[in-house]
Amino acid sequence: MAAIGNRGTVTEAAGFDPEADAQKLRDAMKGAGTNEATITEVLAHRTIAQRQRIKEAFKQSVGKDLADELSSELSGNFRSVILGLLMLAPVYDAYELKTAMKGAGTEEACLIDILASRSNAEIRTINAFYKKEYEKSLEDAVSGDTSGMFKRVLVSLLTAGRDESDKVDEAQAVVDAKEIYEAGEARWGTDEVKFLTVLCVRNRNHLLRVFEEYQKISGKDIEESIKREMSGCLEDVFLAIVKCLRNKQAFFAERLYKSMKGLGTTDSVLIRIMVARAEIDMLDIKAEFLKMYGKTLYSFIKGDTSGDYRKILLELCGGE
Repeated sequence: MAAIGNRGTVTEAAGFDPEADAQKLRDAMKGAGTNEATITEVLAHRTIAQRQRIKEAFKQSVGKDLADELSSELSGNFRSVILGLLMLAPVYDAYELKTAMKGAGTEEACLIDILASRSNAEIRTINAFYKKEYEKSLEDAVSGDTSGMFKRVLVSLLTAGRDESDKVDEAQAVVDAKEIYEAGEARWGTDEVKFLTVLCVRNRNHLLRVFEEYQKISGKDIEESIKREMSGCLEDVFLAIVKCLRNKQAFFAERLYKSMKGLGTTDSVLIRIMVARAEIDMLDIKAEFLKMYGKTLYSFIKGDTSGDYRKILLELCGGE
């Protein structure tokens, strides 16, 4: 029942007793009012695997679903965090993607954050859970909700076909860099398919080499060129792919920073990253955040949120 990664702030609780935890949660929801502190104390300090055991124990002893019970007792952002914590990682991703495409309008940022940052294996599992849960393929859902080249990039990412070897083909890297350059900076108008073919198919080591070559040929950083050549969601998705390849934790640190900087907070982004990365790489995301912005992620969350919502996010953040 270990954590799914080894750089998380949430780690396996010692002396774990799912029955006792289920009882604590029952007591926290008994009578008038809810004891949010207990709910936080239990759920923020257990791994996803341990939370599944608590869900089983709860159902066994009460004959009710823990998520349903908590859902009706809680509200707002705190509720969103708790419900996210109770889900298996790919189930949470599938749920977030579904929510992002619900109703009018689409939260493109969610589609980008998830699909640009997950491994092939993770995307395959998300695809499977989505189909099982929502009786529609994720590709069909995304295709029906997006359009143009942005849609094509997402569909490509959903095939989970990126080369995951670490082989760098030097000659090909030069060709790739040249092709991207000729498809963008070197011509009027942009041939976006070339960007897609290289950025969505090649392996990470190879692409890092392509980016170096690109800098040599064009005298510009690939990110700079993407910003000049593209706009809107297409620009966002290509930038996210490049950033995740270079340093995934820095990508998440930047997304967290932007979700809290300035007026108002984009809670959907803040919640999604804090919940999804808590037991994978939150320690590294925090380190990148500090390096990039000179302030701790903890202090940012503390200054930007309040109440039980703030308390649980700070627990997931795991101290300064």
